[in-house]
Amino acid sequence: MTKKRVELLSPAGNFEKLKIALTYGADAVYGGFSSLSLRNRSVKEFDENSFKDAVNYTHKLGKKIYFTLNGFPYNSQIKLVKKSIEKAVDMKVDAFIVSTPGVIKLTKEIAPHIPIHLSTQANVMNYLDAEVYRDLGVKRIIAAREISLKDLSEIKKRLPELELEIFVHGSMCFAYSGRCLISSLQSGRVPNRGSCANDCRFPYTLYAKNEDSGTLLKLEQNDNGTHIMNAKDLNLSSYVDEILKSGVIDSLKIEGRTKSPYYTAITARTYKMAIDDYYQDLFDKQKYEKELLSTKHRGFNEGYLVKRPYEKSDTQNLEESISEGTHQVYAIVDESGEYFFARDKVELFQEYEVVSPLDKDIKMCDNDIGSICKKNDRYLISFKKMIAKNGKSYEEIHSGNTNAIQLPCKLPSFSFFRKKIKD
Repeated sequence: MTKKRVELLSPAGNFEKLKIALTYGADAVYGGFSSLSLRNRSVKEFDENSFKDAVNYTHKLGKKIYFTLNGFPYNSQIKLVKKSIEKAVDMKVDAFIVSTPGVIKLTKEIAPHIPIHLSTQANVMNYLDAEVYRDLGVKRIIAAREISLKDLSEIKKRLPELELEIFVHGSMCFAYSGRCLISSLQSGRVPNRGSCANDCRFPYTLYAKNEDSGTLLKLEQNDNGTHIMNAKDLNLSSYVDEILKSGVIDSLKIEGRTKSPYYTAITARTYKMAIDDYYQDLFDKQKYEKELLSTKHRGFNEGYLVKRPYEKSDTQNLEESISEGTHQVYAIVDESGEYFFARDKVELFQEYEVVSPLDKDIKMCDNDIGSICKKNDRYLISFKKMIAKNGKSYEEIHSGNTNAIQLPCKLPSFSFFRKKIKD
């Protein structure tokens, strides 16, 4: 019997990252242009016209795009919600991601033919809540990050027609997902309205006071401050085989609409690799862990899916807010595959590793501009000349230089140049 293939769902923070996610293996993407899409920063990257173009681009590839409308609206915003739904219907999005019963009802009235996916913001943890939302017309539940695989199996057993989606990678909330008020208190930016300032990542100075003597002692963790609320990032790549073996999950979701194009590419590429390997009985968790370490992260843990919180003591990064990945990104290749744009200093006669989508071939060459060769299963590129599209020559290119620089030979669209900086 053929195994039902799980969907890989990636973030689309802007049109470029949408293209990258789809190029690197995502089956579907999610994003939006409304200020109620729970990522106000990424909304600035999409307007109605560019999002419509993104929908058309996605559909031409035979893939899906889900419209995020998962904020919690005030009365004054209901008209905006209605207009956003109507515009997304005209664009022919493949599903709506929403959080509240009222928005579910409104979406059903305006677009009864378009599936509704319930956002993780609704915090579904059990089959009773899942059944209520199913009865309201929800086709897919994006489960709470705090749920276990065992509980998801029970939901699927009782509601087999309901699709289940889980987060497998990305930032974790210090509090119950989306319910934190720290950012709202400190900066007036409300998390479940898409403007979280990530205050839990900040370093804090703590004091202990003796009420009897009035003695005040400063508590210090290290020179970087005290990171008492800084959660590690979610990484379930090592458990993709266990998740898929359960047979109850329909979609694996990656968080990160505001993260870098490189993050978008590597996460999609790695989880596609893990999914493909599982179906071919070639699963190798060390391979996926190693590749994901090349992205910037706060340290990784497996969240709550396979272990309960009380069984672990490694869910927080108490040292720093951001830890560098094992690799530095130096350039990204444009969509044509003929030029690159610098993301760090690119120099002549230096070798850079080329990372491309799994299903794309890299051709080797050696000419006046430079060379591409293969060493130890890695493709390396180096330059003898760096010539911009406008004809100007450079000895080195810095990240602030916006000129397109010619490649020695064509590479797959959105390939990256990188170097290892630490083990």
